[in-house]
Amino acid sequence: MTDGPATTSDVSSLTRSLLLGGILAGPFYVLVGLVQILIRPGFDIRRHALSLMSNGDLGWIQIGNFIITGCLVTGTAVGLRRIQSQGRAGHWAALLLGVYGLGLIGAGLLVADPMDGFPIGTPPGPPISPSWHGPYHFVAGGIGFFALVAACLVFAGRFATLHRPGWAAFSFATGVLFFAAFAGIASGSKNPMIIPAFTAAVVLSWTWLSALSALFRDGRELAPRKAAETATTYPA
Repeated sequence: MTDGPATTSDVSSLTRSLLLGGILAGPFYVLVGLVQILIRPGFDIRRHALSLMSNGDLGWIQIGNFIITGCLVTGTAVGLRRIQSQGRAGHWAALLLGVYGLGLIGAGLLVADPMDGFPIGTPPGPPISPSWHGPYHFVAGGIGFFALVAACLVFAGRFATLHRPGWAAFSFATGVLFFAAFAGIASGSKNPMIIPAFTAAVVLSWTWLSALSALFRDGRELAPRKAAETATTYPA
């Protein structure tokens, strides 16, 4: 093992592998969530957040879902950080995505308390006797969610400077809509549309991350559309 810099081919191969994790993280999270909705008795997507499925005999499935996708997102952040052509804004965006990944891992390790009748036998309403880890689940998730929103907005600015209005709008809309949905669920409102809206925002954010990872993995973000030169630091 040498102390010298990695070759271009080595960096490219490793970076593409890390970004592949970003492409797969969202579909994996959503698919595992959908399977659990079908097999977990008493779970109602209209009233229950997926976090509650970390409880019960099959709770390990959702715990693993959080941890695995968190690791994939953290790896994606490392892959984005390795692309030197992103500039300062890109480095900040990668750091924020890394915080989001760590937040997902924390949300998996710190299990949410049973509530609102799930698992079956749990009294309706908020937890009667909160555990020590239940509140920290929401702290970890909240930190991760705010980091995700910030990453979306930083990427929106980055894409705007690259004259990519479609990607700028996609990133900005994802950040704003996710923030609004998270604010709604954090407010404790009993509006029946709150949890479905948050679920839709989560799916949107995963779609954005998968598309973003694919864009960077193919090397298509590396230069402004109006620029004639092509980036050479990250071969496709």
